[in-house]
Amino acid sequence: MKITSAEFLISAPDLASCPEARLPEFAFIGRSNVGKSSLINQLTGRSALAKVSGTPGKTQLINFFTVNRSWTLVDLPGYGYAKLSRERQSEFNAAVSDYLAQRQALLCIFSLVDSRIPPQDIDLRFLAWAAQESRPVAVVFTKTEKLSATALKRVVATFDAARAERHLPAPVATFTTSAMSGAGRSELLGFIADATKRGALPGTAASAAGSLTTDGHG
Repeated sequence: MKITSAEFLISAPDLASCPEARLPEFAFIGRSNVGKSSLINQLTGRSALAKVSGTPGKTQLINFFTVNRSWTLVDLPGYGYAKLSRERQSEFNAAVSDYLAQRQALLCIFSLVDSRIPPQDIDLRFLAWAAQESRPVAVVFTKTEKLSATALKRVVATFDAARAERHLPAPVATFTTSAMSGAGRSELLGFIADATKRGALPGTAASAAGSLTTDGHG
């Protein structure tokens, strides 16, 4: 997929404020400082599309970007950020979970995982929540530029073993990426292009039906 345009659409504080869903959506989420904004900028070829910051929790709204006028990239707040007040955290997490669980136009959640550290409980708990909500998830390993091919295979295998130990379903796809080198970019964009063309992920019931519901906020 060649990126010809990537435009900011809107920032929404909750599901009710999200724009009318007219295009298939792909959401990116992960722990704070997992490299989400850098990866989004690298994918779209726009150096400042998503805000990059060394401060955890910088993204606090649901941010929508229209790409190639054919699909929507959704930049979600990072989970695991504890510096907000308890009340604010509750609102913050509710908005994200409402969007992920209820948005009908959402084709896939890209769950970003830092390849440089052991499997984290919070990442596995997110996969468990997504499985409970029957939402398709692809795992995207980030910051792989300093890992050898052998080390990277070991990282993926270790994470997969931790997932299997909790009896969690396998992700719909797994990607290894680097915002610095561009590794994994073509594979990830190819996956999005294929899903957009189908109107659903390969192998899902919606794909077999060949339809995508995009009626409003739900």
